[in-house]
Amino acid sequence: MALEINLKNKTVLITGVTSGIGAGIAKMFARAGADIAGCGRHSRDSDVAKRFTESVEECRAKALYVQTNVTKAEQLQQLVDETISRFGKIDILVSNAGINFFEGAADCTEEEWMKNHDLNLAAHWRLAKLCKPYLQKQQGVIIIMTSNHAFATIPGCFPYNVTKTALTGLVRSLAIEWGPEIRTVGLAPGFIDTPGNQTWFNSFADAAGERQRTIALHPVKKIGTTEEVGAWCVFLASEYASFASGTTYLLDGGRSALLQD
Repeated sequence: MALEINLKNKTVLITGVTSGIGAGIAKMFARAGADIAGCGRHSRDSDVAKRFTESVEECRAKALYVQTNVTKAEQLQQLVDETISRFGKIDILVSNAGINFFEGAADCTEEEWMKNHDLNLAAHWRLAKLCKPYLQKQQGVIIIMTSNHAFATIPGCFPYNVTKTALTGLVRSLAIEWGPEIRTVGLAPGFIDTPGNQTWFNSFADAAGERQRTIALHPVKKIGTTEEVGAWCVFLASEYASFASGTTYLLDGGRSALLQD
């Protein structure tokens, strides 16, 4: 019999679903049969919100989209409330939303530091707390999206790398304090083919050349896809990963294994 991951009748709450990694995660969970509650900064009637809903429903799964600024506690509460109102439960939380704050340790201002902290660290903790009672009822799973910058970084990526490192500590704390009812894992993608990473390439005079230089740094000689990240999330949320908890998995195409010179 072929190995199959079937998440039909599961409800997954995913933050940041309107583009990039979040959209890929939502797509793969929908393909596994799960119903998806997603959020983003765009309005419900925006084209990107409609694309999210359509992509989920194409897989014959149910979709809910809630406009949410994850740094606002009251909007996180509304997101959870609407998810429960629509689906009645939360089986899996994928706390994904975040953006790059690349300022450098000397140039970073207090305001930038706090914005980065609120979005890339505190929001994950706040949402996890709101989902906790529902996840406990379902013997649920939390997946926290961090970054390869949690393990190794480069100059100029402060304070983003600081919060991404801190998320590995959040994963450990939730796993040991909320288990066994809730299993918590982290996933740390490296270079993934997203609009955000293309913006990074475009910041160089030769964007195509920088892209090829980056690809060459990876032993697999490619950049990851959002669907690959989503497939990892589906596996980590499944019964086949039931012994995985408290660990953050690095998904970087082998880049961190190779000394760069």
